[in-house]
Amino acid sequence: MIELTNLGFSYSNSEKLFENIELKLDNGGICGLLGKNGAGKTTLLKILAGLIFPADGSCTVLGQTPANRQPSFLEDIYFLPEDLYVPALTAEQYLQFYASFYPRFDAASFKIFQKEFAIPGNKLLTEFSHGQKKKFLIAFGLATNCRIVILDEPTNGLDIPSKAQFRKLLVSAITDDKLFIISTHQVHDIENLIDNIVILDEGKIIFQKNLFEITNHLAFIQQQNIPDTLSCLYYEKNIHGYNAIIENHQDLDTHVDLEMLFNAIISNKNAIKNAFKEEK
Repeated sequence: MIELTNLGFSYSNSEKLFENIELKLDNGGICGLLGKNGAGKTTLLKILAGLIFPADGSCTVLGQTPANRQPSFLEDIYFLPEDLYVPALTAEQYLQFYASFYPRFDAASFKIFQKEFAIPGNKLLTEFSHGQKKKFLIAFGLATNCRIVILDEPTNGLDIPSKAQFRKLLVSAITDDKLFIISTHQVHDIENLIDNIVILDEGKIIFQKNLFEITNHLAFIQQQNIPDTLSCLYYEKNIHGYNAIIENHQDLDTHVDLEMLFNAIISNKNAIKNAFKEEK
């Protein structure tokens, strides 16, 4: 579904942002794209969506080159950027104008999403709050039934009830032939939904694993005493003691703390990588 080979990119008159990026994503499920500020997450998403073009290597999405911007490609990919733009149209007018670009747009599903998010239909989108605009564009994106849906920081600006509604609607939209890619700093908002994790750092993808691989090789535990550094891959202090990541030699069934995993990989990626070398 998505394949990047030796991908390189740089903005004019600047150092290369990416060099020799390799990535392969199959259809189905939700991929979380994580990285520090400035790591290039948004740039990578824009390359996948065909909004900017790589300098080197190849980018294939749905069997096509996004840079060619073929109609058959554009009708099957939806990109919600972090910086939103909405025209001076009502929700109903927006649908009348834009839904026709997506052959599988499901108006009935949009009505359900619109009701869940309490989106007014006869008010100009430009008069919406930031959170309302985001909820409207999320609802529209899910209703397109595109095979690839890319969401850049989708929960920024959403209140707590709206975040819960977002998770509910996203789960309802998942099918085997779709791929959702979510880039976020609000990892706790989506960590229970993610199937695959990709971490971008210093112009390279330094980690790509699915949730089964992670739970098979790593255990996330809590303990009162400071962990033994010989057996612990990473730990963080909390008010009750310590959260720690250890190698899962005892086949423990633990919940993945995505934020802690990200911090562990950024600070000590070799130790985490070594934990995956042994096949289980």
